[in-house]
Amino acid sequence: MRPAVRCRLAALFATACVASAAPAEDLSGTLKKIHDEQTIVLGVRDGSIPFSYFDGQHTVGYSQTIALAIADEVKRTLGLPTLKVREVTVTSTNRLSMLLNSQIDIECGTTAHTRERENQAAFSNSFFVYAVRLIARRDAGIADFADLADKTVTTTAGTTIERRLRQLNRERQLHMRIVSARDHREAFAMVQSSRAVAFVMDEPLLYGFKASDPHPDDYIVTGTPLGNEIYACMFRKGDEPFRRLVNSVITWMQTSGEAEHLYDVWFMQPIPPNGIRLGLPFSPEMRALFAHPNDTPID
Repeated sequence: MRPAVRCRLAALFATACVASAAPAEDLSGTLKKIHDEQTIVLGVRDGSIPFSYFDGQHTVGYSQTIALAIADEVKRTLGLPTLKVREVTVTSTNRLSMLLNSQIDIECGTTAHTRERENQAAFSNSFFVYAVRLIARRDAGIADFADLADKTVTTTAGTTIERRLRQLNRERQLHMRIVSARDHREAFAMVQSSRAVAFVMDEPLLYGFKASDPHPDDYIVTGTPLGNEIYACMFRKGDEPFRRLVNSVITWMQTSGEAEHLYDVWFMQPIPPNGIRLGLPFSPEMRALFAHPNDTPID
């Protein structure tokens, strides 16, 4: 996160949500674990531009800014100004197991909140609404999902999109050869090297890869959306005090205008490390979410 953004956020949030230190004997769940270990462990991504990614020096991004704001509120709630914030890199395939094994305390990256996942983990208020689309080379002749018939297509293993894509393949009998990549970067690299004609994934992530390529105009994000999904922070089930704290931060950011400012920083302005600009306009769905914060999945 840019220092100026974090300082501004910390100052604003402190005035809006001042918390006194909770007595140690009253703590339970994640807050007790954090208090006892004097450390909060954030699950982060290293290549989910512009949400959570490594810029060469630090983990930065839209989601990461939210995670750090939550960490700051934990510090205030526990009365631990020197609380350590440790980051652990997670992937689409291991993020849930690392959470359940207490290797991380919370993950605010690019995890979709689904009813199926609620069986194993808890989710915060949503912080991003997005469409499921595809990215392809502009000269590949791909305009919509029907054009992927009989072609090699990639997506990322362990994601909700992988399930959607395989369902689409069955229902429309497209006979796609679907390759599940280890991570987003590997999937986009397959399109760059023409080993796959398209990468199907969350629209904002696709814009991030397009903008980060040396020749962004060579690619197009297209396709009738397969539907909308939402991102939320993920933490362990049955932890009401921690859920209230997390949601208080997200709700305040959305209703105060701070989250919309954060959107402008990461989607409309040049971002590190190379000053790329995604140019993904603020959607009506995002505006509706910020007006009425909620933790309802869209599936």
